[in-house]
Amino acid sequence: MERQSLKRLIDVAMGREQADLCIRNCKVVDVYQRQVFPADVYIAEGRIAGFGGEGFPPARETVDAGGRYLTPGFIDAHVHIESSHVSPEEFSRLVVPHGTTTVVADPHEICNVCGLDGFDYMLKATEGLPLQVFLQLPSCVPCTPFENAGAVLNAPELQKRIGLDRVLGLGELMNFVGVCAADGDILDKIMTARGKMIDGHSPGLKGARLDAYIAAGVSTDHECSTPEELRDRVRRGMYVLLREGTSTKDVVRLLSAVDEDSFRRCTFCTDDRQSADLVMEGHIDNALRIAIAHGLDPLTALTMASLNAANCYGLKDRGAVAPGLRADLVLFEDLHDLWVDSVWVEGRLVAKDGQYLPEMAHVPPEKVGGRMNVRNFSAQRLRLPLESDEVRTIRLVPHSVLTQAGHARVTRDESGAWTRDEQDIVKLAVVERHKGTGNVGVGLLEGFGLRGGAIATSVAHDSHNIIVAGDSDRDMEVAVRRLVELGGGMAIVRDGVVQDSLAHEIAGLMTDQHGEQVARRIAQLDELAYETLGVHRELDPFMSLCFMALPVIPELKMTDLGLFDVQKFCHVRVEV
Repeated sequence: MERQSLKRLIDVAMGREQADLCIRNCKVVDVYQRQVFPADVYIAEGRIAGFGGEGFPPARETVDAGGRYLTPGFIDAHVHIESSHVSPEEFSRLVVPHGTTTVVADPHEICNVCGLDGFDYMLKATEGLPLQVFLQLPSCVPCTPFENAGAVLNAPELQKRIGLDRVLGLGELMNFVGVCAADGDILDKIMTARGKMIDGHSPGLKGARLDAYIAAGVSTDHECSTPEELRDRVRRGMYVLLREGTSTKDVVRLLSAVDEDSFRRCTFCTDDRQSADLVMEGHIDNALRIAIAHGLDPLTALTMASLNAANCYGLKDRGAVAPGLRADLVLFEDLHDLWVDSVWVEGRLVAKDGQYLPEMAHVPPEKVGGRMNVRNFSAQRLRLPLESDEVRTIRLVPHSVLTQAGHARVTRDESGAWTRDEQDIVKLAVVERHKGTGNVGVGLLEGFGLRGGAIATSVAHDSHNIIVAGDSDRDMEVAVRRLVELGGGMAIVRDGVVQDSLAHEIAGLMTDQHGEQVARRIAQLDELAYETLGVHRELDPFMSLCFMALPVIPELKMTDLGLFDVQKFCHVRVEV
Protein backbone atom coordinates (compact mmCIF):
# COMPACT_ATOMS: atom_id res chain seq x y z
CA MET A 1 0.00 0.00 0.00
CA GLU A 2 1.35 3.41 -0.95
CA ARG A 3 1.97 6.06 1.70
CA GLN A 4 -0.99 8.25 0.70
CA SER A 5 -3.38 5.30 0.71
CA LEU A 6 -2.11 4.24 4.12
CA LYS A 7 -2.63 7.76 5.49
CA ARG A 8 -6.19 7.82 4.17
CA LEU A 9 -6.94 4.40 5.67
CA ILE A 10 -5.79 5.66 9.08
CA ASP A 11 -7.82 8.85 8.71
CA VAL A 12 -10.96 6.84 7.89
CA ALA A 13 -10.32 4.57 10.87
CA MET A 14 -10.11 7.64 13.09
CA GLY A 15 -13.25 9.21 11.62
CA ARG A 16 -11.36 12.12 10.08
CA GLU A 17 -12.33 11.17 6.53
CA GLN A 18 -15.27 9.57 4.75
CA ALA A 19 -15.08 5.83 4.12
CA ASP A 20 -15.60 4.53 0.60
CA LEU A 21 -18.14 2.04 1.90
CA CYS A 22 -19.91 1.27 5.14
CA ILE A 23 -21.66 -2.07 5.58
CA ARG A 24 -23.88 -1.27 8.53
CA ASN A 25 -26.08 -3.35 10.80
CA CYS A 26 -24.29 -6.65 10.26
CA LYS A 27 -23.30 -9.59 12.45
CA VAL A 28 -19.54 -9.84 12.03
CA VAL A 29 -18.05 -13.33 12.26
CA ASP A 30 -14.90 -13.06 14.38
CA VAL A 31 -12.75 -15.95 13.18
CA TYR A 32 -10.05 -15.24 15.73
CA GLN A 33 -12.28 -16.11 18.69
CA ARG A 34 -15.11 -17.87 16.84
CA GLN A 35 -17.69 -15.38 18.00
CA VAL A 36 -20.26 -13.09 16.40
CA PHE A 37 -20.63 -9.41 17.26
CA PRO A 38 -22.85 -6.62 15.88
CA ALA A 39 -20.99 -3.85 14.05
CA ASP A 40 -20.76 -1.47 11.15
CA VAL A 41 -17.73 -2.12 8.92
CA TYR A 42 -15.96 0.87 7.35
CA ILE A 43 -13.89 0.32 4.20
CA ALA A 44 -11.36 2.54 2.42
CA GLU A 45 -8.66 1.93 -0.17
CA GLY A 46 -9.87 -1.66 -0.56
CA ARG A 47 -9.12 -2.37 3.12
CA ILE A 48 -11.14 -2.62 6.29
CA ALA A 49 -10.55 0.61 8.22
CA GLY A 50 -12.45 -0.44 11.32
CA PHE A 51 -15.84 -0.55 12.98
CA GLY A 52 -16.51 3.16 13.25
CA GLY A 53 -17.53 5.23 16.21
CA GLU A 54 -19.83 7.99 17.39
CA GLY A 55 -19.77 11.03 15.14
CA PHE A 56 -18.10 9.31 12.19
CA PRO A 57 -18.91 10.98 8.84
CA PRO A 58 -21.27 9.05 6.57
CA ALA A 59 -19.53 6.88 4.00
CA ARG A 60 -19.71 7.65 0.29
CA GLU A 61 -21.77 4.47 -0.05
CA THR A 62 -23.75 2.67 2.63
CA VAL A 63 -25.15 -0.86 2.50
CA ASP A 64 -27.63 -1.99 5.15
CA ALA A 65 -26.87 -5.64 5.91
CA GLY A 66 -30.22 -6.03 7.66
CA GLY A 67 -28.72 -8.09 10.47
CA ARG A 68 -27.14 -10.63 8.12
CA TYR A 69 -23.78 -12.30 8.78
CA LEU A 70 -20.56 -10.84 7.39
CA THR A 71 -17.55 -13.14 7.05
CA PRO A 72 -14.16 -12.99 5.37
CA GLY A 73 -14.05 -14.29 1.80
CA PHE A 74 -13.55 -18.04 1.42
CA ILE A 75 -10.20 -19.45 0.33
CA ASP A 76 -9.76 -22.66 -1.68
CA ALA A 77 -6.43 -23.94 -0.39
CA HIS A 78 -5.70 -26.23 -3.34
CA VAL A 79 -7.39 -26.34 -6.74
CA HIS A 80 -6.65 -27.26 -10.33
CA ILE A 81 -8.68 -24.71 -12.27
CA GLU A 82 -8.31 -26.82 -15.39
CA SER A 83 -10.51 -29.54 -13.85
CA SER A 84 -13.50 -27.20 -14.07
CA HIS A 85 -13.22 -27.59 -17.88
CA VAL A 86 -13.55 -23.81 -18.28
CA SER A 87 -11.08 -20.95 -18.70
CA PRO A 88 -9.73 -19.13 -15.62
CA GLU A 89 -11.90 -16.10 -16.39
CA GLU A 90 -15.01 -18.27 -16.49
CA PHE A 91 -13.91 -20.11 -13.34
CA SER A 92 -13.86 -16.76 -11.55
CA ARG A 93 -17.39 -16.05 -12.74
CA LEU A 94 -18.58 -19.40 -11.39
CA VAL A 95 -17.01 -19.37 -7.92
CA VAL A 96 -17.01 -15.72 -6.78
CA PRO A 97 -20.83 -15.58 -6.36
CA HIS A 98 -20.41 -18.52 -3.96
CA GLY A 99 -18.17 -16.46 -1.69
CA THR A 100 -14.75 -17.64 -2.86
CA THR A 101 -12.43 -14.67 -3.19
CA THR A 102 -9.01 -16.38 -3.19
CA VAL A 103 -7.68 -19.67 -4.53
CA VAL A 104 -4.30 -21.35 -4.40
CA ALA A 105 -4.07 -22.98 -7.83
CA ASP A 106 -1.62 -25.60 -9.00
CA PRO A 107 -1.60 -25.47 -12.83
CA HIS A 108 0.19 -28.77 -13.23
CA GLU A 109 -2.52 -30.05 -15.57
CA ILE A 110 -1.81 -27.52 -18.30
CA CYS A 111 1.92 -27.53 -17.54
CA ASN A 112 2.04 -31.27 -18.13
CA VAL A 113 0.68 -30.53 -21.61
CA CYS A 114 2.36 -27.21 -22.46
CA GLY A 115 5.20 -26.65 -19.97
CA LEU A 116 5.97 -23.03 -19.08
CA ASP A 117 3.72 -21.86 -21.93
CA GLY A 118 0.85 -23.33 -19.91
CA PHE A 119 2.02 -21.67 -16.70
CA ASP A 120 2.34 -18.30 -18.43
CA TYR A 121 -1.15 -18.65 -19.90
CA MET A 122 -2.62 -19.31 -16.45
CA LEU A 123 -0.68 -16.38 -15.00
CA LYS A 124 -1.90 -14.01 -17.69
CA ALA A 125 -5.48 -15.31 -17.73
CA THR A 126 -5.81 -14.75 -13.96
CA GLU A 127 -4.51 -11.17 -13.91
CA GLY A 128 -7.03 -8.57 -12.75
CA LEU A 129 -9.83 -11.01 -11.96
CA PRO A 130 -12.12 -10.39 -8.96
CA LEU A 131 -10.97 -13.84 -7.84
CA GLN A 132 -7.39 -13.53 -6.64
CA VAL A 133 -5.44 -16.49 -7.94
CA PHE A 134 -2.13 -17.47 -6.39
CA LEU A 135 -0.12 -20.10 -8.25
CA GLN A 136 2.10 -22.95 -7.19
CA LEU A 137 4.86 -24.07 -9.54
CA PRO A 138 4.17 -27.66 -10.60
CA SER A 139 6.71 -29.98 -9.01
CA CYS A 140 5.89 -33.08 -11.02
CA VAL A 141 6.02 -32.45 -14.75
CA PRO A 142 5.95 -35.24 -15.71
CA CYS A 143 4.15 -36.76 -12.75
CA THR A 144 6.53 -39.75 -12.77
CA PRO A 145 9.30 -40.95 -15.09
CA PHE A 146 7.06 -43.89 -16.04
CA GLU A 147 4.94 -42.05 -18.61
CA ASN A 148 5.17 -39.42 -21.34
CA ALA A 149 3.90 -35.91 -20.71
CA GLY A 150 4.07 -32.86 -22.96
CA ALA A 151 6.90 -31.20 -21.06
CA VAL A 152 9.63 -31.62 -18.47
CA LEU A 153 10.01 -28.97 -15.77
CA ASN A 154 13.18 -29.44 -13.74
CA ALA A 155 14.71 -27.06 -11.21
CA PRO A 156 16.26 -24.70 -13.80
CA GLU A 157 12.87 -24.17 -15.47
CA LEU A 158 11.14 -23.65 -12.10
CA GLN A 159 13.80 -21.13 -11.09
CA LYS A 160 12.64 -18.86 -13.94
CA ARG A 161 9.21 -18.33 -12.30
CA ILE A 162 9.70 -18.97 -8.57
CA GLY A 163 10.31 -15.29 -7.76
CA LEU A 164 7.03 -13.98 -9.20
CA ASP A 165 4.76 -12.19 -6.72
CA ARG A 166 1.76 -14.48 -7.15
CA VAL A 167 3.85 -17.65 -6.97
CA LEU A 168 3.61 -18.97 -3.42
CA GLY A 169 5.93 -21.94 -3.85
CA LEU A 170 6.06 -25.49 -5.12
CA GLY A 171 2.95 -27.45 -6.05
CA GLU A 172 2.05 -30.84 -4.65
CA LEU A 173 5.06 -33.17 -4.44
CA MET A 174 3.38 -36.27 -5.79
CA ASN A 175 6.61 -38.22 -6.13
CA PHE A 176 6.80 -39.03 -2.43
CA VAL A 177 8.88 -42.09 -3.28
CA GLY A 178 11.51 -39.78 -4.80
CA VAL A 179 11.38 -37.49 -1.78
CA CYS A 180 11.90 -40.36 0.67
CA ALA A 181 14.74 -41.68 -1.48
CA ALA A 182 16.36 -38.22 -1.49
CA ASP A 183 16.37 -38.28 -5.29
CA GLY A 184 18.71 -35.64 -6.68
CA ASP A 185 16.24 -34.04 -9.09
CA ILE A 186 13.60 -33.80 -6.35
CA LEU A 187 16.10 -32.24 -3.95
CA ASP A 188 16.98 -29.65 -6.58
CA LYS A 189 13.30 -28.69 -6.90
CA ILE A 190 12.89 -28.49 -3.12
CA MET A 191 15.93 -26.24 -2.85
CA THR A 192 14.50 -24.00 -5.58
CA ALA A 193 11.45 -23.41 -3.39
CA ARG A 194 13.32 -22.75 -0.14
CA GLY A 195 11.65 -19.91 1.73
CA LYS A 196 8.32 -20.57 0.02
CA MET A 197 5.52 -23.10 0.50
CA ILE A 198 5.77 -26.72 -0.59
CA ASP A 199 2.47 -28.52 -0.99
CA GLY A 200 2.10 -32.23 -0.32
CA HIS A 201 0.41 -35.25 -1.79
CA SER A 202 1.03 -38.34 0.33
CA PRO A 203 -1.82 -40.86 0.28
CA GLY A 204 -1.26 -43.65 2.81
CA LEU A 205 2.19 -42.41 3.84
CA LYS A 206 3.04 -43.02 7.50
CA GLY A 207 5.86 -43.60 9.96
CA ALA A 208 9.42 -42.85 8.96
CA ARG A 209 8.45 -42.18 5.35
CA LEU A 210 5.97 -39.51 6.44
CA ASP A 211 8.61 -38.03 8.75
CA ALA A 212 11.10 -37.83 5.88
CA TYR A 213 8.51 -36.28 3.59
CA ILE A 214 7.67 -33.53 6.08
CA ALA A 215 11.32 -33.02 7.01
CA ALA A 216 11.94 -32.21 3.35
CA GLY A 217 9.78 -29.11 3.81
CA VAL A 218 6.30 -30.28 2.79
CA SER A 219 3.65 -28.32 4.70
CA THR A 220 0.23 -29.52 3.48
CA ASP A 221 -1.64 -32.63 2.43
CA HIS A 222 -5.02 -32.96 0.72
CA GLU A 223 -4.88 -36.75 0.32
CA CYS A 224 -5.97 -37.87 3.81
CA SER A 225 -8.57 -40.60 3.52
CA THR A 226 -9.02 -41.50 7.22
CA PRO A 227 -9.33 -39.55 10.50
CA GLU A 228 -6.20 -41.35 11.71
CA GLU A 229 -4.21 -40.00 8.77
CA LEU A 230 -5.44 -36.48 9.53
CA ARG A 231 -4.33 -36.71 13.17
CA ASP A 232 -1.02 -38.25 12.15
CA ARG A 233 -0.25 -35.30 9.91
CA VAL A 234 -1.46 -32.58 12.29
CA ARG A 235 0.71 -33.90 15.12
CA ARG A 236 3.65 -33.56 12.75
CA GLY A 237 2.82 -29.93 12.03
CA MET A 238 1.12 -30.30 8.66
CA TYR A 239 -1.97 -28.48 7.48
CA VAL A 240 -4.64 -30.91 6.29
CA LEU A 241 -6.89 -29.72 3.48
CA LEU A 242 -10.30 -31.37 3.66
CA ARG A 243 -11.21 -31.98 0.03
CA GLU A 244 -14.68 -31.88 -1.47
CA GLY A 245 -14.26 -32.29 -5.21
CA THR A 246 -16.29 -34.02 -7.89
CA SER A 247 -14.91 -37.55 -7.62
CA THR A 248 -13.21 -37.36 -4.25
CA LYS A 249 -15.33 -36.32 -1.28
CA ASP A 250 -13.37 -36.47 1.97
CA VAL A 251 -15.06 -33.93 4.24
CA VAL A 252 -17.53 -36.26 5.94
CA ARG A 253 -15.07 -39.12 6.41
CA LEU A 254 -12.48 -36.82 8.05
CA LEU A 255 -14.74 -34.70 10.25
CA SER A 256 -14.46 -36.91 13.34
CA ALA A 257 -10.79 -35.90 13.60
CA VAL A 258 -11.55 -32.16 13.42
CA ASP A 259 -11.81 -31.05 17.04
CA GLU A 260 -10.65 -28.31 19.42
CA ASP A 261 -7.12 -29.68 19.29
CA SER A 262 -6.75 -30.05 15.52
CA PHE A 263 -9.04 -27.60 13.74
CA ARG A 264 -6.48 -24.77 13.54
CA ARG A 265 -4.42 -26.96 11.20
CA CYS A 266 -7.38 -27.81 8.98
CA THR A 267 -8.88 -26.01 6.01
CA PHE A 268 -10.90 -26.80 2.87
CA CYS A 269 -10.06 -27.38 -0.77
CA THR A 270 -11.77 -28.70 -3.88
CA ASP A 271 -8.73 -30.01 -5.80
CA ASP A 272 -10.71 -31.15 -8.88
CA ARG A 273 -14.29 -29.92 -9.31
CA GLN A 274 -16.22 -29.85 -12.56
CA SER A 275 -18.22 -26.87 -13.73
CA ALA A 276 -21.49 -28.80 -13.37
CA ASP A 277 -20.90 -29.15 -9.63
CA LEU A 278 -19.82 -25.51 -9.34
CA VAL A 279 -23.07 -24.42 -11.00
CA MET A 280 -25.41 -26.81 -9.18
CA GLU A 281 -23.83 -27.14 -5.73
CA GLY A 282 -21.25 -24.42 -5.29
CA HIS A 283 -17.61 -24.29 -4.32
CA ILE A 284 -16.12 -23.89 -0.82
CA ASP A 285 -19.60 -22.91 0.41
CA ASN A 286 -20.69 -26.42 -0.56
CA ALA A 287 -17.95 -27.97 1.59
CA LEU A 288 -18.99 -25.69 4.46
CA ARG A 289 -22.65 -26.72 4.22
CA ILE A 290 -21.68 -30.40 4.20
CA ALA A 291 -19.39 -30.02 7.21
CA ILE A 292 -21.97 -28.04 9.20
CA ALA A 293 -24.77 -30.47 8.32
CA HIS A 294 -22.59 -33.28 9.73
CA GLY A 295 -22.02 -31.58 13.03
CA LEU A 296 -19.12 -29.16 12.64
CA ASP A 297 -19.67 -25.89 14.47
CA PRO A 298 -20.44 -23.18 11.84
CA LEU A 299 -17.96 -20.70 13.30
CA THR A 300 -15.24 -23.36 13.30
CA ALA A 301 -16.06 -24.22 9.70
CA LEU A 302 -15.92 -20.56 8.63
CA THR A 303 -12.59 -20.13 10.41
CA MET A 304 -11.19 -23.13 8.53
CA ALA A 305 -12.42 -21.69 5.23
CA SER A 306 -10.77 -18.31 5.75
CA LEU A 307 -8.25 -17.59 8.50
CA ASN A 308 -6.75 -21.07 8.58
CA ALA A 309 -6.14 -21.09 4.83
CA ALA A 310 -4.65 -17.60 4.96
CA ASN A 311 -2.34 -18.61 7.80
CA CYS A 312 -1.35 -21.79 6.00
CA TYR A 313 -0.09 -19.90 2.96
CA GLY A 314 1.19 -16.81 4.75
CA LEU A 315 -1.45 -14.55 3.23
CA LYS A 316 -1.28 -11.97 6.00
CA ASP A 317 -3.52 -9.43 4.26
CA ARG A 318 -6.73 -11.51 4.36
CA GLY A 319 -8.66 -14.23 6.16
CA ALA A 320 -10.63 -12.17 8.72
CA VAL A 321 -12.90 -9.15 9.14
CA ALA A 322 -10.35 -6.96 10.89
CA PRO A 323 -8.72 -3.52 10.48
CA GLY A 324 -6.01 -3.34 7.85
CA LEU A 325 -7.01 -6.50 6.01
CA ARG A 326 -8.39 -6.70 2.47
CA ALA A 327 -12.10 -6.05 2.32
CA ASP A 328 -12.84 -9.47 0.81
CA LEU A 329 -16.22 -10.05 2.40
CA VAL A 330 -19.23 -12.34 2.14
CA LEU A 331 -22.75 -11.50 3.35
CA PHE A 332 -25.32 -14.24 4.02
CA GLU A 333 -28.51 -14.84 5.95
CA ASP A 334 -28.05 -18.06 7.87
CA LEU A 335 -25.04 -19.69 9.57
CA HIS A 336 -26.12 -23.15 8.50
CA ASP A 337 -27.37 -22.72 4.93
CA LEU A 338 -24.67 -20.22 3.93
CA TRP A 339 -26.53 -19.09 0.81
CA VAL A 340 -24.51 -16.09 -0.29
CA ASP A 341 -26.22 -12.73 -0.69
CA SER A 342 -23.33 -10.41 -1.61
CA VAL A 343 -19.58 -10.62 -2.20
CA TRP A 344 -17.06 -7.79 -2.05
CA VAL A 345 -13.44 -7.97 -3.21
CA GLU A 346 -11.23 -5.16 -1.94
CA GLY A 347 -14.41 -3.30 -1.04
CA ARG A 348 -15.91 -3.57 -4.51
CA LEU A 349 -19.23 -5.37 -4.94
CA VAL A 350 -18.53 -8.22 -7.36
CA ALA A 351 -21.52 -10.52 -6.84
CA LYS A 352 -25.11 -10.02 -5.75
CA ASP A 353 -27.85 -12.66 -5.43
CA GLY A 354 -25.76 -15.18 -7.36
CA GLN A 355 -24.97 -12.78 -10.21
CA TYR A 356 -21.38 -11.98 -11.17
CA LEU A 357 -21.18 -8.23 -11.73
CA PRO A 358 -17.81 -7.40 -13.40
CA GLU A 359 -17.37 -7.48 -17.15
CA MET A 360 -15.73 -10.65 -18.40
CA ALA A 361 -12.16 -10.43 -19.68
CA HIS A 362 -10.73 -12.95 -22.10
CA VAL A 363 -7.18 -14.13 -22.79
CA PRO A 364 -6.82 -16.00 -26.10
CA PRO A 365 -5.10 -19.39 -25.69
CA GLU A 366 -2.54 -18.54 -28.37
CA LYS A 367 0.26 -20.90 -27.33
CA VAL A 368 -1.80 -23.60 -25.65
CA GLY A 369 -4.42 -24.55 -28.22
CA GLY A 370 -4.91 -28.07 -29.52
CA ARG A 371 -1.81 -30.07 -28.60
CA MET A 372 -2.90 -33.39 -30.12
CA ASN A 373 0.15 -35.15 -31.61
CA VAL A 374 -1.08 -38.73 -32.03
CA ARG A 375 0.88 -40.98 -34.39
CA ASN A 376 0.74 -44.59 -35.55
CA PHE A 377 -2.66 -45.25 -34.01
CA SER A 378 -5.27 -47.77 -35.10
CA ALA A 379 -7.71 -50.25 -33.61
CA GLN A 380 -4.99 -52.89 -33.88
CA ARG A 381 -2.97 -50.98 -31.26
CA LEU A 382 -5.82 -51.56 -28.78
CA ARG A 383 -5.66 -55.32 -28.99
CA LEU A 384 -4.74 -57.00 -25.67
CA PRO A 385 -3.00 -60.36 -26.17
CA LEU A 386 -2.73 -62.41 -22.96
CA GLU A 387 -0.58 -65.39 -22.04
CA SER A 388 -2.93 -66.38 -19.22
CA ASP A 389 -6.60 -66.17 -18.26
CA GLU A 390 -5.56 -64.86 -14.81
CA VAL A 391 -5.20 -61.09 -14.94
CA ARG A 392 -4.79 -57.95 -12.87
CA THR A 393 -7.60 -55.41 -13.11
CA ILE A 394 -7.85 -51.79 -12.05
CA ARG A 395 -10.84 -51.97 -9.72
CA LEU A 396 -12.73 -48.68 -9.34
CA VAL A 397 -13.66 -47.33 -5.89
CA PRO A 398 -16.76 -45.07 -6.00
CA HIS A 399 -16.26 -41.45 -4.83
CA SER A 400 -12.48 -41.89 -4.69
CA VAL A 401 -9.43 -41.61 -6.92
CA LEU A 402 -7.98 -44.62 -5.14
CA THR A 403 -8.26 -47.95 -6.94
CA GLN A 404 -7.87 -51.54 -5.81
CA ALA A 405 -5.67 -54.16 -7.39
CA GLY A 406 -8.25 -56.62 -8.69
CA HIS A 407 -7.74 -60.18 -9.92
CA ALA A 408 -9.99 -61.99 -12.34
CA ARG A 409 -10.20 -64.94 -14.70
CA VAL A 410 -11.15 -63.57 -18.14
CA THR A 411 -12.07 -64.90 -21.57
CA ARG A 412 -9.64 -64.97 -24.52
CA ASP A 413 -10.44 -65.40 -28.22
CA GLU A 414 -8.81 -67.88 -30.59
CA SER A 415 -5.73 -65.66 -30.94
CA GLY A 416 -5.29 -65.33 -27.18
CA ALA A 417 -6.53 -61.73 -26.97
CA TRP A 418 -8.94 -60.49 -24.30
CA THR A 419 -12.60 -60.52 -25.27
CA ARG A 420 -15.63 -59.30 -23.35
CA ASP A 421 -17.65 -61.75 -21.24
CA GLU A 422 -20.39 -61.24 -18.63
CA GLN A 423 -18.06 -59.77 -16.02
CA ASP A 424 -18.01 -56.04 -15.26
CA ILE A 425 -14.61 -55.67 -16.91
CA VAL A 426 -13.75 -53.55 -19.94
CA LYS A 427 -10.62 -52.54 -21.77
CA LEU A 428 -8.75 -49.41 -20.70
CA ALA A 429 -6.17 -47.71 -22.91
CA VAL A 430 -3.94 -44.63 -22.68
CA VAL A 431 -2.86 -43.15 -26.03
CA GLU A 432 0.16 -40.81 -25.95
CA ARG A 433 -0.73 -37.43 -27.50
CA HIS A 434 2.23 -35.10 -26.89
CA LYS A 435 5.34 -36.40 -28.64
CA GLY A 436 4.02 -38.63 -31.39
CA THR A 437 5.63 -41.70 -29.83
CA GLY A 438 2.81 -44.01 -30.90
CA ASN A 439 2.66 -45.45 -27.38
CA VAL A 440 -0.58 -47.15 -26.36
CA GLY A 441 -0.86 -48.72 -22.91
CA VAL A 442 -3.67 -51.29 -22.62
CA GLY A 443 -5.14 -53.01 -19.56
CA LEU A 444 -8.44 -53.91 -17.90
CA LEU A 445 -10.85 -51.79 -15.83
CA GLU A 446 -13.26 -53.41 -13.36
CA GLY A 447 -16.42 -51.93 -11.87
CA PHE A 448 -17.16 -49.26 -14.48
CA GLY A 449 -20.39 -50.82 -15.74
CA LEU A 450 -19.79 -49.88 -19.38
CA ARG A 451 -21.18 -52.21 -22.04
CA GLY A 452 -21.53 -51.82 -25.79
CA GLY A 453 -19.38 -48.81 -26.70
CA ALA A 454 -16.55 -46.53 -25.65
CA ILE A 455 -15.92 -43.34 -23.68
CA ALA A 456 -12.81 -41.19 -24.08
CA THR A 457 -11.29 -37.96 -22.82
CA SER A 458 -8.06 -35.99 -23.21
CA VAL A 459 -8.37 -34.91 -19.57
CA ALA A 460 -6.39 -37.71 -17.93
CA HIS A 461 -4.44 -36.78 -14.83
CA ASP A 462 -1.70 -35.82 -14.77
CA SER A 463 0.07 -36.25 -18.09
CA HIS A 464 -3.22 -35.81 -19.94
CA ASN A 465 -2.75 -38.30 -22.69
CA ILE A 466 -5.97 -39.65 -24.18
CA ILE A 467 -7.68 -42.23 -21.98
CA VAL A 468 -10.40 -44.46 -23.41
CA ALA A 469 -12.51 -47.28 -21.95
CA GLY A 470 -14.66 -49.69 -23.94
CA ASP A 471 -15.45 -53.24 -24.95
CA SER A 472 -15.05 -52.69 -28.70
CA ASP A 473 -11.71 -51.82 -30.28
CA ARG A 474 -13.54 -50.21 -33.17
CA ASP A 475 -15.58 -47.94 -30.90
CA MET A 476 -12.48 -47.06 -28.88
CA GLU A 477 -10.61 -46.13 -32.06
CA VAL A 478 -13.48 -43.91 -33.27
CA ALA A 479 -13.56 -42.15 -29.88
CA VAL A 480 -9.82 -41.45 -29.93
CA ARG A 481 -9.94 -40.14 -33.50
CA ARG A 482 -12.83 -37.85 -32.61
CA LEU A 483 -10.76 -36.26 -29.82
CA VAL A 484 -7.83 -35.73 -32.18
CA GLU A 485 -10.20 -34.04 -34.62
CA LEU A 486 -11.59 -31.75 -31.89
CA GLY A 487 -8.20 -30.78 -30.47
CA GLY A 488 -9.13 -32.60 -27.26
CA GLY A 489 -12.23 -33.00 -25.14
CA MET A 490 -14.77 -35.75 -24.40
CA ALA A 491 -16.49 -38.30 -26.61
CA ILE A 492 -18.94 -41.19 -26.39
CA VAL A 493 -19.19 -43.79 -29.19
CA ARG A 494 -21.56 -46.71 -29.82
CA ASP A 495 -21.67 -49.03 -32.84
CA GLY A 496 -18.91 -47.06 -34.55
CA VAL A 497 -20.85 -43.77 -34.37
CA VAL A 498 -20.00 -40.75 -32.21
CA GLN A 499 -23.07 -40.26 -30.02
CA ASP A 500 -21.88 -36.96 -28.56
CA SER A 501 -18.68 -35.01 -27.93
CA LEU A 502 -17.43 -31.76 -26.40
CA ALA A 503 -14.34 -29.91 -27.61
CA HIS A 504 -11.68 -28.67 -25.16
CA GLU A 505 -9.74 -26.27 -27.32
CA ILE A 506 -7.44 -24.99 -24.54
CA ALA A 507 -4.67 -27.61 -24.30
CA GLY A 508 -7.27 -30.37 -24.58
CA LEU A 509 -8.25 -29.52 -20.98
CA MET A 510 -10.56 -26.49 -21.03
CA THR A 511 -13.04 -24.71 -23.23
CA ASP A 512 -13.89 -21.03 -23.73
CA GLN A 513 -17.62 -21.77 -23.47
CA HIS A 514 -19.74 -20.40 -20.62
CA GLY A 515 -19.75 -22.47 -17.44
CA GLU A 516 -23.50 -23.11 -17.46
CA GLN A 517 -23.29 -24.31 -21.06
CA VAL A 518 -20.35 -26.57 -20.24
CA ALA A 519 -22.21 -27.86 -17.19
CA ARG A 520 -25.26 -28.72 -19.33
CA ARG A 521 -23.14 -30.40 -21.97
CA ILE A 522 -21.19 -32.48 -19.45
CA ALA A 523 -24.45 -33.43 -17.73
CA GLN A 524 -25.78 -34.58 -21.12
CA LEU A 525 -22.62 -36.59 -21.75
CA ASP A 526 -22.81 -38.15 -18.28
CA GLU A 527 -26.45 -39.11 -18.77
CA LEU A 528 -25.60 -40.60 -22.15
CA ALA A 529 -22.84 -42.65 -20.50
CA TYR A 530 -25.33 -43.92 -17.92
CA GLU A 531 -28.25 -44.58 -20.26
CA THR A 532 -26.50 -45.72 -23.42
CA LEU A 533 -23.33 -47.36 -22.11
CA GLY A 534 -24.54 -48.50 -18.68
CA VAL A 535 -21.85 -46.78 -16.60
CA HIS A 536 -22.67 -47.15 -12.90
CA ARG A 537 -24.52 -44.13 -11.56
CA GLU A 538 -22.47 -43.96 -8.35
CA LEU A 539 -19.53 -43.01 -10.58
CA ASP A 540 -18.88 -39.75 -12.39
CA PRO A 541 -18.16 -41.19 -15.85
CA PHE A 542 -15.48 -38.82 -17.12
CA MET A 543 -14.01 -37.70 -13.80
CA SER A 544 -13.64 -41.31 -12.64
CA LEU A 545 -12.06 -42.28 -15.95
CA CYS A 546 -9.57 -39.42 -16.02
CA PHE A 547 -8.01 -40.47 -12.70
CA MET A 548 -7.29 -43.98 -13.94
CA ALA A 549 -4.14 -42.57 -15.56
CA LEU A 550 -2.71 -41.01 -12.37
CA PRO A 551 0.26 -43.20 -11.35
CA VAL A 552 0.79 -41.69 -7.91
CA ILE A 553 -2.55 -42.74 -6.38
CA PRO A 554 -2.67 -46.41 -5.26
CA GLU A 555 -3.07 -49.11 -6.19
CA LEU A 556 -3.06 -49.78 -9.97
CA LYS A 557 -3.20 -47.20 -12.77
CA MET A 558 -2.60 -47.06 -16.53
CA THR A 559 0.00 -45.00 -18.41
CA ASP A 560 0.96 -44.85 -22.08
CA LEU A 561 3.73 -47.34 -21.19
CA GLY A 562 1.41 -49.90 -19.60
CA LEU A 563 -0.12 -51.05 -16.30
CA PHE A 564 1.49 -49.35 -13.30
CA ASP A 565 1.66 -50.59 -9.68
CA VAL A 566 1.82 -47.44 -7.54
CA GLN A 567 2.92 -49.24 -4.37
CA LYS A 568 5.76 -51.05 -6.11
CA PHE A 569 6.32 -47.94 -8.24
CA CYS A 570 6.93 -49.90 -11.43
CA HIS A 571 5.09 -51.28 -14.42
CA VAL A 572 3.62 -54.76 -14.13
CA ARG A 573 2.17 -57.26 -16.57
CA VAL A 574 -1.58 -57.51 -17.03
CA GLU A 575 -1.28 -61.27 -16.56
CA VAL A 576 -0.84 -62.42 -12.97
